[in-house]
Amino acid sequence: MKFLDQAKVYIRSGDGGAGSVSFLREKFVEFGGPDGGNGGRGGDVIVKCVDGLNTLIDFRYQQHFKAKTGVHGMGRNRTGADGADTVLRVPVGTQIFEDDNETLIADLTEVGQTVVLASGGNGGFGNAHFKTSSNQAPRRANPGLPGTEKWIWLRLKLIADAGLVGLPNAGKSTFLAAVSAAKPKIADYPFTTLHPNLGVVRIDEREFVLADIPGLIEGAHEGAGIGDRFLGHVERCGVLIHLVDGTAEDVAGAYRTIRTELEAYDGGLAEKPELLVLNKVDALDDEALAERRAALEEASGGDVFVVSGVSGRGVDSVLRAVMAILDEERAERAEAGRKGAEPDWVP
Repeated sequence: MKFLDQAKVYIRSGDGGAGSVSFLREKFVEFGGPDGGNGGRGGDVIVKCVDGLNTLIDFRYQQHFKAKTGVHGMGRNRTGADGADTVLRVPVGTQIFEDDNETLIADLTEVGQTVVLASGGNGGFGNAHFKTSSNQAPRRANPGLPGTEKWIWLRLKLIADAGLVGLPNAGKSTFLAAVSAAKPKIADYPFTTLHPNLGVVRIDEREFVLADIPGLIEGAHEGAGIGDRFLGHVERCGVLIHLVDGTAEDVAGAYRTIRTELEAYDGGLAEKPELLVLNKVDALDDEALAERRAALEEASGGDVFVVSGVSGRGVDSVLRAVMAILDEERAERAEAGRKGAEPDWVP
């Protein structure tokens, strides 16, 4: 199955049914009067967040979604049936934007969330609605109101607890494969990963979701390489794991390149907690390892983890550090929610 994280679709709600002009014609009823029923309401266009989906690939093959028109009213005061709704099923983490691709309509982060994107038109009144003491035989009825139509953008941002960032061939896919059951493509050339991958990591009888995105290069925010659009998939992460290739000549320069791209991307990524990891240390001798680690610590001003995704060296320490940060954030959110739920005490 192909991965698609952005799609543009056309939606149109249903028109309302027209009201009916009708008069009662029945034996032994001399003045039956008006009995035209109202038209039915047009169908809505609804988006629903469902489980079991992780891509927007369905919207590549169908881009137009139209709800049904309401049924017209009929004689004998029969109201027309409402038009059927059209439901767009999207995965968790989908954002919906207006046609300008900037105005946010909805952000669906939980299974079961529903949003009405376009409401159907109201049905028209039949002539029975217009009967008055002075106009007992009205010969008019309203047409149904038209539905609304527009183009919208669907943008998927994967839900993950931690995200991997780094230059191409920094070992992100190897790290993900080593700590989870995910099987991303691994090769010795740049941009092996062309779409995000998710894996469930288990450490000390606990779990969290780890996301691997395509590598960034200098100028990615200007479109270099495959750009920085995939950074949206780590916007919701609680912590970033920044992998630096230990076999590179300038590890400090590689670190600064990624930090520049994170700061240029408008998503608050530069302010997220970050674990700096020197990867592929199994290919270094002790002297080269100490030199590159010192260079990274000087450039970042913080601690540097030393790991090898192939041999597993130091991997558990990184995972435990990730879990500690996630636990701290969850505790802060729980505390904030508890304080917000408590009413202010008044003597």
